[in-house]
Amino acid sequence: MNIPIRNRYFLSGDLLFLPVAVYLSFVLRLEVLNIAQYWLGFAIVAVLSAIITPIVFQHVGIYSRYWRYASIEELLSLSGAVSLSVIFVGAAALLGDYLISDRILVPRSIPFIFALLALMFTALPRLAVRLMSPHDRKVRARRQKPEQATPVLVMGAGSAGAMMVRELSNNPQLDMKVVGFIDDDPLKRDVRIHSIRVLGDRDDIPHIVRTYKVQQVIIAMPTASGKAIREIMAICERSGVKAKIIPGIYELIGGNVSVNQLRDIQIEDLLRRQPVRTNVKAVGELIRGKRVLVTGGGGSIGSELCRQVLRFKPSQLVIVGHGENSLFTIRNELRQQLPPDVQVETAIADIRFAERLLLIFNKYQPEIVFHAAAHKHVPLMEENPSEAITNNVLGVRNLLNAAQAVGVEHFVMISTDKAVNPTSIMGASKRVAELLVHQAAKKSGKAYLAVRFGNVLGSRGSVVLTFKQQIANGGPVTVTHPDMQRYFMTIPEAVQLVLQAATLGRGGEVFTLNMGEPVKIVDLARDMIELSGLEVGRDIDITFSGLRPGEKLYEELFIPGETYDRTFHEKIFIARNASSFVPNSLQEAVYALELAAQRDDKSAILRTLCYLVPQMERPDLDALTTDVATKESQPLPEPLLARAVGG
Repeated sequence: MNIPIRNRYFLSGDLLFLPVAVYLSFVLRLEVLNIAQYWLGFAIVAVLSAIITPIVFQHVGIYSRYWRYASIEELLSLSGAVSLSVIFVGAAALLGDYLISDRILVPRSIPFIFALLALMFTALPRLAVRLMSPHDRKVRARRQKPEQATPVLVMGAGSAGAMMVRELSNNPQLDMKVVGFIDDDPLKRDVRIHSIRVLGDRDDIPHIVRTYKVQQVIIAMPTASGKAIREIMAICERSGVKAKIIPGIYELIGGNVSVNQLRDIQIEDLLRRQPVRTNVKAVGELIRGKRVLVTGGGGSIGSELCRQVLRFKPSQLVIVGHGENSLFTIRNELRQQLPPDVQVETAIADIRFAERLLLIFNKYQPEIVFHAAAHKHVPLMEENPSEAITNNVLGVRNLLNAAQAVGVEHFVMISTDKAVNPTSIMGASKRVAELLVHQAAKKSGKAYLAVRFGNVLGSRGSVVLTFKQQIANGGPVTVTHPDMQRYFMTIPEAVQLVLQAATLGRGGEVFTLNMGEPVKIVDLARDMIELSGLEVGRDIDITFSGLRPGEKLYEELFIPGETYDRTFHEKIFIARNASSFVPNSLQEAVYALELAAQRDDKSAILRTLCYLVPQMERPDLDALTTDVATKESQPLPEPLLARAVGG
């Protein structure tokens, strides 16, 4: 039966028990039950405590607490309120004693004794409500029947592990009984946290699993590296016990751990690196109160940019995108968690239409632009080179023109490691986009910059999602080459670093993110198969299909000739001389690309890209040019453009 306990009942209890606490204070001090000669002093203290203490309790919020869910925080607040009220009561009583009588009516030690008794008499009723709540009765009932609960171990005796234990205790319906902690810190051995003992380190898991008949290990280490997660998972597999995990630090909202976040280990956990330490103050100073526009706001990177930008409370966030469904989804999500005085607007637009972009920029007058809209799939852009040019190159040109027209102060373009020594049309198109940004920075004198990083886990069309689909279909999992390697980041990590790089840019720089160690794609495929509870070669095969057009075995992060320095942030490098690579004929060559794209002339597109990006490697260019020539491809109409691209 759940009887509602209101705070007026606690007020009544305080008015009843405080005089009792005063009386017992006199009894303990005088060591007699009959305090006849001190009745006046008792009356003074009792009346003062009955008046002052409720006033203090009301002022500090004791009567507004919900004591059914009281914790140590409520007990500390109550202790502070009692101490404050005793100071007032004691001072008033001693002053009254001095003014009313020549003899001592209130012994000087009474306030100290009363403080302890007052805390006890005010705390006990409130704690009784906490202990007698239906929820706590369920917890105690579960503890009396441990055989009905699943025995689990919690790996990590830090703050996340402690919160997880408390959450499990507060959710008896989960039927989980924590038998102990596991932690690699030898100083925590045999320490008790929430009455649960630290039983050993990760190497002790097999023995503890057998001893306590553990059925599940919960990895509560949000800042642990991917290597550590791999090792713990391997030990759990050898021990025949299932493992679940709480998300990494990037996924935790506000740093709080919840049972609802408990999930199976994913590939992102195995590739996890040390968490990014963002200079939140600098990012806040850049964004707070500003008008921010994000292109590609419905995509993987763009939508996460919108989420993180919103946390820094811009005055207005404008989300620009081409797909109405993705824009509708992110807009509704953000409006549910909208901070006060922040506006979220959406604009459906294709960045290839310059007039439409200029209308949007004139309407919203953005001060900061994050450009995340792009075609990114290498094989598709090899088949559709004109689309790569119109979106990745001409779209950026349109955005930069609109940004300069309204005086945008910060322009940040999301680039890719495929723009470094590119072998693909997609990579080369992103490199040309970088050059356009550098040129705009020189022309405007404002903070226009590019940020490069590699593959993002979980983004649309990523290899991880492809592998998941292949595994769900029963295989095989297709890898292009056994030696292929790629750099990977999580979406939140990449966006945090993009925001941080935005605070560092002064104009014309390229920022390259430290992607950690490259990962072999075949190892990624093997890990994903094993995470699905399957075995490579027995349940699902891995096959090799060969490199696709434009693909490289290894992606690179640095362009020859660019000089890189470390920034104050350990995971961000800067190429300060990036704008020195802008050719004088950039605008003419981009116009040549525009004409070639209009005619869908792949040969002309490739020749122009190779002119603009000398590092581009295309062994098929001569053959392609010959092939196109047999189809009577028209030369570029402008002599100047023909000279620029060597036509």
